Amino acid sequence: MSVTLAPAPGRSLDAPARRRRTRVLALPEARWALAALMAFLAGLAADLGGAPPWAGGILYAVAYVCGGWEPALEGLRALRGRTLDVDLLMIVAALGAAAIGQVLDGALLIVIFATSGALEALATARTADSVRGLLDLAPTTATRVTDGGEETVPTAALAVGDVVLVRPGERIGADGTVLDGVSEADQATITGEPLPVVKGPGDDVFAGTLNGTGALRVRVGRDPGDSVIARIVALVEDASRTKAPTQLFIEKIEQRYAVGVVVATLAVFGVPLAFGAHLTDALLRAMTFMIVASPCAVVLATMPPLLSAIANAGRHGVLVKSAVAMERLGEIDAAALDKTGTLTEGAPEVTAVRPLPGSGLDEDALLALAASAEHPSEHPLARAVVSAARARGLALAPATDFTAAPGRGITATVRGATVTVGRADPAEAEHGETVVRVTRDGTPVGTLALTDRLRSGAPAATAALTALNGTAPVLLTGDNAHAAARVAAATGLTDVRAGLLPEDKVNAVRDLRAAGRKVLFVGDGVNDAPALAAAHAGIAMGRAGSDLALETADAVVVRDELAAVPAVVRLSRTARRLVTQNLVIAGTAITALVLWDLLGHLPLPLGVAGHEGSTVLVGLNGLRLLRESAWRSGQPQDT
Repeated sequence: MSVTLAPAPGRSLDAPARRRRTRVLALPEARWALAALMAFLAGLAADLGGAPPWAGGILYAVAYVCGGWEPALEGLRALRGRTLDVDLLMIVAALGAAAIGQVLDGALLIVIFATSGALEALATARTADSVRGLLDLAPTTATRVTDGGEETVPTAALAVGDVVLVRPGERIGADGTVLDGVSEADQATITGEPLPVVKGPGDDVFAGTLNGTGALRVRVGRDPGDSVIARIVALVEDASRTKAPTQLFIEKIEQRYAVGVVVATLAVFGVPLAFGAHLTDALLRAMTFMIVASPCAVVLATMPPLLSAIANAGRHGVLVKSAVAMERLGEIDAAALDKTGTLTEGAPEVTAVRPLPGSGLDEDALLALAASAEHPSEHPLARAVVSAARARGLALAPATDFTAAPGRGITATVRGATVTVGRADPAEAEHGETVVRVTRDGTPVGTLALTDRLRSGAPAATAALTALNGTAPVLLTGDNAHAAARVAAATGLTDVRAGLLPEDKVNAVRDLRAAGRKVLFVGDGVNDAPALAAAHAGIAMGRAGSDLALETADAVVVRDELAAVPAVVRLSRTARRLVTQNLVIAGTAITALVLWDLLGHLPLPLGVAGHEGSTVLVGLNGLRLLRESAWRSGQPQDT
């Protein structure tokens, strides 16, 4: 099942990437599945409307051809390679049903198969589109500095050692090192840092990140094909390609089961015929055997709990993309979490207002002074300061003569005084805070501390994941060590790995998997997509998540409620237990019907009734997961 979400504000992929998204009917699998469905519905309408039997037969035949030719062809190719899969067996069962007069049942089976294949193809195509769209983050052209001045060149033509000019508001065209100029770069797509980072001579910058208000001259340090953004694309593609395909439980035994059913069907047909049985009777018994022994019942026994769990999770704001993804979520035994945008909201807030003794200002007066000066600025820190003042109901004075110095702060005239607000020395920061100093007419009057706001329920969610897995989640972040330590302390995490680039997160996930752990990774940004693809299961925070993260993840938390993460894991584990129960029920029913057909005479209508009756029973068992209590039992309790 593929899930498509409308882009949220601030998404990083631009219009060309969105226009390139695969349309459903652009996929041949989808067109064939739609044709099969329309033919089936038309045949059903003809039957119910009293049309001649041949009319419905023709329409059902069209459904068989449209929906069955591709899996039949693939099945024959697999057979040529000495592999028998359930797809081919189901095609044979559908044809067998038609041979004994159950044309409608066979056509319905074909339509279900074709629709499933179309959904899988759509999900694969959407992920590929998002991976390709990631390259649109990097600009197509750059301004290269030459001896004679400047020239605009394609970024693909840049070479190591070239010098490029990055103007205010432009995206940086290549990985490199700043030669001169001071600005701030928004590099959240690469490192996940929530705030723009000051860049000056000697600092590294990344292709695709957004330059702030200053101009930079950058020496290219990597070939464009080896940039961090290009490596993210390669990592996602590689992880998606090499990740071992996870299949539903029944599919793991499909080869042996399929071979066994085919051999048994041939025996049921051939042995009585060899002892003088009538051809029609032998064929009818064999077809009855194939239908009652068909894995369709077992597949249906598997799907209702998983689909019910998907529906229940969707009702509570978690979109799980397929039954396979739902099953995979219940298998995890370790978790790794991103920080910015996952455990935190990815936006700064003022957490402390500290007027200096002798300044003559209290907290409200200091905050109002800083907010008045910052009001014209669009910087994230400025917006946080202004929001904090408004939340306290403080009146802001008009600011004049506003100027901004990239990497240093702002200066404005407020009520006749020259007010400067800029970042303080790192030594003044505590517990991962960002500290800004406020001065009036050149005299320091206080400081403001800002931090990335922790999500509501984050401590309870991490505690619940710890209880589920027996070990605490690992914190993987591209942010600095101080900020990571602050969040880890607030959420009870002890294994903290900070300053990670996307490939570092992937390596951390792979190390856990190499140690035998089935890892759940939870993230939100472009920089998290490779880890989401490399993990056993991935969950993306949906409200502010990047398109690539949303498409790569197995599930999306639409409302950004962290409590939903352990809840959906527990729901998946419950679904897996019900799947086991249903497989026992379905297997018992199939065994009983098969023995009846082999040892006695099982009338075809009774065989179909017994087979369908067991299907209804396991279906009702699976529907238990639609209840509200099934979700509530997995929610962590705030402490």
